[in-house]
Amino acid sequence: MANRTLLRQFDSDETEREIEELFQEDWLREELQVFESNKIVTGKVLDIRGDDVVIDIGYKSEGLIKLDEWRDEGGDLVAVPKPGDTVEVLLETVEGEDGSIALSYRKAKRQKEWEAILSKHKEGDVVTGGVTKKIKGGLLVNIGVNVFLPASQVDIRRPPDIGEYIGQTIQCMILKIDEQRRNIVVSRRKLIEVMRERMKKELLSELAIGQVRKGIVKNIADFGAFVDLGGIDGLLHITDMGWHRVTNPHDVVKINQELEVYILGIDREKEKIALSLKHKTPSPWQNIETKYPIGTKHTGEVVNIMPYGAFVKLEPGIEGLVHISEMSWTKRISHPNEVVSSGDKVEVQVLNINHDKKEISLGMKQCQQNPWDEVAKKYPPNTQITGTVRNLTSYGAFIEIEEGIDGLLHVSDMSWVRKVSNPSEVVQKGQKVTCVVLSVDQERKRVALGLKQMANDPWEGDIPGRYKPGQKVSGKVTKLTNFGVFVELEQGLEGLLHISELSDDKIESPEEVVKVGDEIEVKVLRVDAKDRKIGLSKRNVDDPTVPDDIPDHPLEDMPTEPAAKPAKSEKADKGEKGEKADKGGGDTKRELRGGTGAGGLLIQMPPTGEEPAK
Repeated sequence: MANRTLLRQFDSDETEREIEELFQEDWLREELQVFESNKIVTGKVLDIRGDDVVIDIGYKSEGLIKLDEWRDEGGDLVAVPKPGDTVEVLLETVEGEDGSIALSYRKAKRQKEWEAILSKHKEGDVVTGGVTKKIKGGLLVNIGVNVFLPASQVDIRRPPDIGEYIGQTIQCMILKIDEQRRNIVVSRRKLIEVMRERMKKELLSELAIGQVRKGIVKNIADFGAFVDLGGIDGLLHITDMGWHRVTNPHDVVKINQELEVYILGIDREKEKIALSLKHKTPSPWQNIETKYPIGTKHTGEVVNIMPYGAFVKLEPGIEGLVHISEMSWTKRISHPNEVVSSGDKVEVQVLNINHDKKEISLGMKQCQQNPWDEVAKKYPPNTQITGTVRNLTSYGAFIEIEEGIDGLLHVSDMSWVRKVSNPSEVVQKGQKVTCVVLSVDQERKRVALGLKQMANDPWEGDIPGRYKPGQKVSGKVTKLTNFGVFVELEQGLEGLLHISELSDDKIESPEEVVKVGDEIEVKVLRVDAKDRKIGLSKRNVDDPTVPDDIPDHPLEDMPTEPAAKPAKSEKADKGEKGEKADKGGGDTKRELRGGTGAGGLLIQMPPTGEEPAK
């Protein structure tokens, strides 16, 4: 007979629920679950044995899962399983060689996350996630599953170190989903570009020149900085960073710095915007002529040195150029750094102002005494000076009288008697020379010097006194020409031996009778002290008489000698002679120049058509 008291104990709602759960957990679940590889199944934690978690999925054998699969990527246990917990695991293999099953809690978790992402998102969607790790080629971003963010897609301009994004939460756009490989590639750059394009159109429609807008410095280059105005970048050029001289943009702005910038220009077609910081304040060039009138003197600082001059800052934003020619009255400056250095305080005078070009011309030498103002007083004519030969030219030598003051010693003022073709025949560079001041042209800053004026002119008495017509003298042939021979009578003194006076016979060339270097005896025909010339003859040397009718020779056969004063051109000279001949008739005799001077009669030839007297 049944024990009704016992039956009543089991006849309750709780008993029925326990029986129902028992059937569901064991027998019914065993019938409902499908045990296939790579499928997620539900199991119960039976026990934890050391590092292993024993899981019963209702199969004929239990499975073991390592406790590490419950750890996060940092190695911490997120949720420690306890006996009796229900968990979802991935059935990797149904039955191995030893009859066991392989389960994975981590893989089941990832698969569920992957399936959840695929169900919610598609390519082109915007997702939010935290940057977890830097890997080769980019970053890992966790949006529920780890997705790949390539380094080139981190920002519009690739940052120097993408590792700075680790730990940040960012928004990205899904570029590609590979379901088979379970890979997702995202792009933050693409999202920014899309957003900026939309913001750019709105911003361009609102912007106007003269507005002041807020922006963030995104990039800095040598020529300026790019400022994000909220959808479009504008260029803040280095020249527009301040009214003062800016040499390095990093001295004015920093990356990610927020600025208020002035809209200087807009090119809507090319989508370019020019920005400025200095235009937010008045230009220091306003009323520049009032602050710095021409002729006034000021003190400034040398801020930049160029080969052609130095820039001097008068005040922030106001700089002037001291040209190299305006640095010193007397010094020969090859480079401005011989006189000034960056940072020097110098006194300058305002020479000129170009308001349109914003240029000021300054001078340093104008603040000093001009030594040329005293040259005429210090060195009047006939003053003897001693200087150094600084430079030689074809026409003379420059003698340094004092620092920056040079005088010219012309070749015609080097010797009374010597024909000087090149100044190096008399003086050498670096040589100390004593000269006489001939004249001072203060306006043109020129001093004329003379060397021969240090002694008396020998032509005034000495030479005419020692050389008389008819006198027999010895000399050395120094030069042959087609019209005659130059004979050196003494050092620096030459006479002309015309070809007609070389021999009693008619000769075609002086080389037929003499050659350079020959010592010969000649007779003095004429001494012209005024024109500084001596005429010689080799005919009848021992006869002291001089014929009154000295043969004339064509003037055009004679060479012209360099002289201190300009001479008439050959054409003008010939024209003048022709005119004289026309006026005087056919009997007009032609003149012959000779000796070492520059003019005067020495020999007269008979009129054309007559034979010269012998």
